[in-house]
Amino acid sequence: MIDPFGRTISYLRVSVTDRCDFRCVYCMAEDMTFLPKAEILTLEELDRLCSAFVRLGVRKLRLTGGEPLVRKNIMHLVRSLSRHLESGVLDELTLTTNGSQLGKYAHELKRLGARRINVSVDTLDAKKFTAITRWGKLDKVQEGLAAAKDAGLAIKINTVALKGVNDDEFDDLIAWCGREGFDLTFIEVMPMGDIGGEARLDQYLPLSLVRAQLAQRWTLDEIDYRTGGPARYVRVRETGGRLGFITPLTHNFCESCNRVRLTCTGTLYMCLGQDDAADLRAPLRASASDALLEGAIHEAIARKPKGHDFIIDRRHTGPAVARHMSVTGG
Repeated sequence: MIDPFGRTISYLRVSVTDRCDFRCVYCMAEDMTFLPKAEILTLEELDRLCSAFVRLGVRKLRLTGGEPLVRKNIMHLVRSLSRHLESGVLDELTLTTNGSQLGKYAHELKRLGARRINVSVDTLDAKKFTAITRWGKLDKVQEGLAAAKDAGLAIKINTVALKGVNDDEFDDLIAWCGREGFDLTFIEVMPMGDIGGEARLDQYLPLSLVRAQLAQRWTLDEIDYRTGGPARYVRVRETGGRLGFITPLTHNFCESCNRVRLTCTGTLYMCLGQDDAADLRAPLRASASDALLEGAIHEAIARKPKGHDFIIDRRHTGPAVARHMSVTGG
C-alpha cells in the first residue's frame, strides 16, 4: 500500500478497546464515558481486519488501547494473529501497555511470538505515579515489568514529558533503564481530547529543551536505529542504553510516516493528528468476502494526508482533535 506521498504503509496500530484501568491526566478525563459494547468489534472481526491489512502489505501490528490487556479474552486475538508470524508474512506482533496486567500475561505473550513490548511509565515516584495515572499503582507495574523481563521480552519504557511534574526525574529514568536493560523513549504531550482541568500548555515540555539539558550530564551518541515507529534514537554512552525522542510538535516525523490506526469500532484514522477517517466496519459486515473491505482500505490510504495539525501555544491551548488518545490507539 502506497499513500499519495509515496510512503509505504507497513505498520498498523490497533486499538482493541477504549477502556483502561488508569486515567492518566494527559490522556483521559477522570469521568470518561466509554463506548457502548455493542459498537465494539468482536475479536473475530478484529482478526479479520488485521489479517486483511497483513494481506495488503502490513508487516508490523501493534495492539493498543486504552489498555489492551483489559480486553476480555485478548489473548485469543493474540493467539490467532500469531499465525501470521509463523507463516512469515508478518514481521512483528507487539503491544503498548501500562504494565498493570503484565504479571498475568507476559509469559504467554512471549510464547505466542511477541519479542518486545512498550510500557508506559512516567515516574518512579509511587505517589506521583498515582497522581499522574489517578488509579494506577507503581508497585504493580514494577511487578509486571519483572515478569516481562523474566519472560525474555525486550522492554521499551515510554515516558511522556510533563513540565513541572516529572521533568526532575529524567536523569533517574535514564539511569534506571540502563540498570534494567530497558530502552527509554521520551514523548511530547499531544493535544488530543478534552482532559478536564489540565491545561495542555502547562503540561507541554519541548523535547529539544529536554535533550539539551540531558546532554549536560550524559553523552548522547547518534545511532542509526529504527523500530518502525516515529522515535529517533541516541545511545547513552554511560549506560549503553538507547534513548528515543518522539517529537510531534518540535520536529514532526510525518515525512517518514508508515502507519495508520484502527479503532476498536472499525474506524481507520490515516493520521493521528487529523480527523479524516474511514469506516471499515460497514464493509467488513456487509459481506463474507473481503473484496469490499480491501477496496475501502485502498480508498482510505489514498486519502492519507502529508502531516498532522498539532499545535500547542498561547493561541492553541485546546485539543487539536476532539477524540482522546485512548480512542485512537496510542
